[in-house]
Amino acid sequence: MTESQRADPRNAGPAPQREPLFNLAPVVTWLIVACVGVHILRVYWLDSAQDFLLLVRGAFIPARYSGGYLFEFDWLTSPITYAFLHGGAAHLVINMIWLAAFGSPLANRLGAWPFLLFWIFTGLAAAGLHFALHPTDNAPLIGASGAISGMMGAAARFGFRIDRSQRRAAFAGPVLPIAEVLRSRGALTFLGVWFVVNLVTGLVGLAPGAGDQIAWEAHIGGFVAGFFCISLFVRDRNGPA
Repeated sequence: MTESQRADPRNAGPAPQREPLFNLAPVVTWLIVACVGVHILRVYWLDSAQDFLLLVRGAFIPARYSGGYLFEFDWLTSPITYAFLHGGAAHLVINMIWLAAFGSPLANRLGAWPFLLFWIFTGLAAAGLHFALHPTDNAPLIGASGAISGMMGAAARFGFRIDRSQRRAAFAGPVLPIAEVLRSRGALTFLGVWFVVNLVTGLVGLAPGAGDQIAWEAHIGGFVAGFFCISLFVRDRNGPA
C-alpha cells in the first residue's frame, strides 16, 4: 500500500462508534427533566402559597381517600403526580441518580411506552401500600422512590444481567423464575440489604440531608410490584443474550 493510499480516508474501515456522553434512555432523560423542572419551578418561581397549593393538589394524601372529603379531580391524578414532587435538593438528586442507574437499562429493555406504564404501575402500588398502612394520614407522600424501587425489583428478576453489545445498556435474558432469583447469592444479598436499609431508615425516620420522613412502606410497595409483575411489561421474553 502506497503512502497516498494510507492517507486516503476511503481506504479506512468503519469508524468505531463513540459512546454517548450520558448513556441514558430518552424516556428516562425526560422523566429526570420533568422531576428537576418541577422542583426548580417550586423553588424559584412559585411563592409559598402557590407551592403549598401545588403540594396539596399534586401529592398523594391518604386521608383524601378515607371519607370526609369531597371528590376532586386530584383523587385521580395525585397517585401519579406525587412522584414528580420532591422534598428538597438532596431527595431529588438521590432519586435521579437511582433512576438513571436502574431506569435506563430497564427502559432500553422494555421500550419507552411499556416503561412508562411500569413507572405508573409501580408508583400506584407504592401509594397503595402506603395508603393501606396509613389510611387516615394527612401527611403528603411525594417522590419517585416508589417507582424507582419497582425498577430495582425488576432488576433482581433479570438477575442484574446487562447486555452492553449495543450503544445503550439493557437488562439481558429472560425474566428469571422467582425460585431461581432466590437461589442466587448476589440477588439475595441485594434483596436483604435493600430491605434492611429501608426498614432501618424507616425506624430512624429521616432521609439523609433532609428533614422529611422516608416513606419506607411506599418503597416496599413499589419494589414488590416491580419484582412480581415485571414479566407483564416485557415484550421480548428472551431479550439480548
